Amino acid sequence: MWNSKKHKKALAFYGAMGAGKTTFIHALCTVLQVKDVVSSPTFAIINEYRSVIAGTIYHMDWYRLKDEEEAMQAGVEDCLYSGNLCLIEWPEKAGGLLPDDAVHIHIEAIDEETRRITIGQ
Repeated sequence: MWNSKKHKKALAFYGAMGAGKTTFIHALCTVLQVKDVVSSPTFAIINEYRSVIAGTIYHMDWYRLKDEEEAMQAGVEDCLYSGNLCLIEWPEKAGGLLPDDAVHIHIEAIDEETRRITIGQ
């Protein structure tokens, strides 16, 4: 099971449209043995998946959010502080809500087949 004391709980994915954020998250969910259909929650804001390894995973896409207030109304804080793994696309839309220990993952498209991934806190 995902050990929330050992592993970071919020992974924030930055990158331009088409950089590969959803593709990366899909691959991560495959590794975590998610059996649900993994897709970008652009319109739903939050998708919930079940993982044999990580338990509940929240996949959030904040692209359509106007501000932090709208994010709170959508329930993102409940997910972020639930103790479950959160995978967040477009975190800059409500960056003030991210936990202090969030892992920031930047994905840059170099060309059609090449990506540069930078990970930091």
